[in-house]
Amino acid sequence: RAPRIYTRTGDSGFSSTFTGERRPKGDRIFEALGATDELSSAIGLAGEFSSEKGHTFVDQLHKVQCMLQDVGSNLATLLSSAREAHRKRTSFSEKPVLELEQWIDSYSEQLPPLRAFILPSGGRSSAALHFSRAVCRRAERCVVPLVQAGEADPNVAKYLNRLSDYLFVLARYAAMKEGKEEKIYIKPEP
Repeated sequence: RAPRIYTRTGDSGFSSTFTGERRPKGDRIFEALGATDELSSAIGLAGEFSSEKGHTFVDQLHKVQCMLQDVGSNLATLLSSAREAHRKRTSFSEKPVLELEQWIDSYSEQLPPLRAFILPSGGRSSAALHFSRAVCRRAERCVVPLVQAGEADPNVAKYLNRLSDYLFVLARYAAMKEGKEEKIYIKPEP
């Protein structure tokens, strides 16, 4: 018999962290976890659109989604109450941050310089990547207070900060590769 997907343990408005601590579902830990999960979903959608266009960076997006699982593990392991074994199992290093920087530099070298503010546009792949970038910024805003409170690894916030930059550059790259025009901001006439 297959296990049931529902557990009923959250019916009273509480959920558990990785260490088993029960907290209200409105706790900022679960806000951060939810935003990170939403980000992974947005990147998954962007990856599907990009795959349809044959973009070679789709494997990078899949790797990012896997890293976001690790981000979630770190967030769900509150540093103030976790045992050393939990901390060790869910630690988050700077290595993924550096990898994102390499990817950003590689794509940036191929793009024309920015001369105006870009609006989310440039075809479905690009627009979905821009949407992912906006969700990433929200996830970062949820995570930063946890890092500042000493509850999450600072590298998690760095990763999300760099990830939004990567998604911006990748959106521009996708538009360029697909030959789609990026719409620029034009100040409306008064």
